[in-house]
Amino acid sequence: MRGFVDLHCHWVAAIDDGARTSEESLAMLRGLHQAGFDAVVATPHMRPGMFDNDRLAIERAFAAMQPVLAAAGDLPSVHLGSEHFFDDVVYGRLVRGEAVPYPRLPRLPLVPLAAAPREAGSPATASTRRPVLIEFGPAAFPARLQHRLFDLQRAQLVPVIAHPERYEPVWRDDACLDPLLDAGAHLLLDLCSLVGKYGRAPQRAAEKLLEDDAYEAACSDAHKPRDIETVVQAIERLHELVGSAEARRLLAEGPRAILGSRDDDG
Repeated sequence: MRGFVDLHCHWVAAIDDGARTSEESLAMLRGLHQAGFDAVVATPHMRPGMFDNDRLAIERAFAAMQPVLAAAGDLPSVHLGSEHFFDDVVYGRLVRGEAVPYPRLPRLPLVPLAAAPREAGSPATASTRRPVLIEFGPAAFPARLQHRLFDLQRAQLVPVIAHPERYEPVWRDDACLDPLLDAGAHLLLDLCSLVGKYGRAPQRAAEKLLEDDAYEAACSDAHKPRDIETVVQAIERLHELVGSAEARRLLAEGPRAILGSRDDDG
């Protein structure tokens, strides 16, 4: 099965805790392509104090990879975003237009889908606002988070929340996500949570959110070439849990809806 779109991957070399070398970058992209991903969005960390990347640094690192990719041959198409740690500094960059939102792609080079996308009038598909990937610290959500997500909407950004199943408040009661969904956020599943990569609590939370149909898309969040084997196992587990049609929605149709893209075949 092909046509998947990975909205969260750390394949750009030597910019965060992802790929260390261009060889690792190529190995990751080749592995993801073999697993069915025809498009992969790079999401280097923007996290002051840990990964001091601003928009210019991220764009330069991505640009530096292009000659390497061009010489490599058969790879998925690549695009650029960032994983924005939602502290005061990065929040300020987001609302001032200094962050790296997802690209808005009118078309992606994908095979035709076997099923039509879900009839959902989500903000990401119904407007010209740009989706943006955000993450939080594991132990607690930021203060006034719902209000700040509304601020992102006023700045023409649609928040996409990375790996919600890995946050401790969600383990205790996933109703804590309701105000964030009310503020227009989308939830992005880290596939590897489904096979216990991060422990039992995130796995249980991921399974519960899948049961509740809470996710809009699923991603690899791959950091190293060795992660790809786990991603493949997790895709198999996703099919076991939700069936082929829903798995395809999360891996192909949902990501494209978030990006505002459409099928090449109309």
